[in-house]
Amino acid sequence: MVIASSSHDRKKMTSSRRHHLKSLVLSISKGILEKESIQVKVDKENYMSENCPPLSLPGSTQELQELCKKLHQQIDKVDEERYDLEAKVAKSNKEIEDLKIKVVDLQGKFKKPALKKVRMSADAMLQALLGSKHKVSMDLRANLKQVKKEVKEEVGCRFRKVFVSAWPCYPFHGNNLQSGLYLVWTLLSARCAHV
Repeated sequence: MVIASSSHDRKKMTSSRRHHLKSLVLSISKGILEKESIQVKVDKENYMSENCPPLSLPGSTQELQELCKKLHQQIDKVDEERYDLEAKVAKSNKEIEDLKIKVVDLQGKFKKPALKKVRMSADAMLQALLGSKHKVSMDLRANLKQVKKEVKEEVGCRFRKVFVSAWPCYPFHGNNLQSGLYLVWTLLSARCAHV
């Protein structure tokens, strides 16, 4: 493919050229795959000839039993090797995970997870922290100082007390609200005059 400096002079590849290049790539890859499959077969045959000698069957039962014992010993040996290799792989995987965690810690890329809001009382929190053996109650309201409101007995303040206590007794809505307020005002002013 030719790369030109300007976009107007850019040459496009013809379809026959593109098809020819695709066929070349496919033929090369096919040859590589065939070579790889042949190599795999040769490797398998070499491994089998090294580790599995040809089977020679003796004629008597005694010799067959000895052959079976040898085969069982080889099977046990292979199982031990497999178990050892699995243990090594598991150990190395654990070491890899530990090293990954250390790398993340050193890089400082660990993101704190978003904590969920949990409604928990102080008593429940203490019980969760200390366990069920310790009985600790933390009543925060019991430790609060109680403050009593001082009520001053004055003529002007009595209006507020009476008005607030009398308000639910007079349900006025809309236009009746002004007349209701006037009625409450007159009642309260009459009470304040007697005091």
